[in-house]
Amino acid sequence: MRKEESFIEIIQSYMNWEEVDPAKLWTNTLDTLYMTFASLVAVLLLGLILGLILYETNKREGKLAKVIYYITTLFVNVFRSIPFIILIVLLIPFTRALLNTMTGPTAGLPALILSAAPFYGRLVETSFRDVDKGVIEAAEAMGASKFEIITKVLIPESLPSLISGITVTAISLIGFSAIAGIIGAGGLGNMAYLDGFQRSRNTVTLVATVTIVAIVFVLQAIGDFIVKKIDKR
Repeated sequence: MRKEESFIEIIQSYMNWEEVDPAKLWTNTLDTLYMTFASLVAVLLLGLILGLILYETNKREGKLAKVIYYITTLFVNVFRSIPFIILIVLLIPFTRALLNTMTGPTAGLPALILSAAPFYGRLVETSFRDVDKGVIEAAEAMGASKFEIITKVLIPESLPSLISGITVTAISLIGFSAIAGIIGAGGLGNMAYLDGFQRSRNTVTLVATVTIVAIVFVLQAIGDFIVKKIDKR
């Protein structure tokens, strides 16, 4: 009976809804969305640039192209390899110097951007490589410039894959933002850990977790919908 009662008590500890402050939940949800989408804009731009550099310099002749490819690859591989929690700690001096603080949603942005941009850059490179070479050669034969090939061939032809990639990256950023919240960046991760786990409020942890899962589901659904609309295959 003791084990059964203990199990029931555990279940009941997740149902104490009076522990959850709706105003605090809303504020932390907005903080998570801010960290995710503010960093996502920067990741989209930097990832496209990194992916384009990797695509254009890979297997190109000439020392300059090889040096640029090596440096870019080194940057991408290094920052993709560092676990996010370690990257946050590593960037504390940089973040403090840049923002004059280590707390709040904005303080989490440098680590979020540096962790996700290289990841998305590799996805962009792969997307560009999958573009039919015949389409590119046809554009070159018609006298298209390099800029026109990039903007009118590479990006449009790989757009479904690019959107799928940014959707995956956005979902990763939500997970990273939860980790950033634990060390003071705010958001649902902060709520789940400090207000929930540290104070033995299981319901708060549960609600914060469910909210994160709901955001992920919505983002994935939006990404899938857009890909279906624009994919002509």
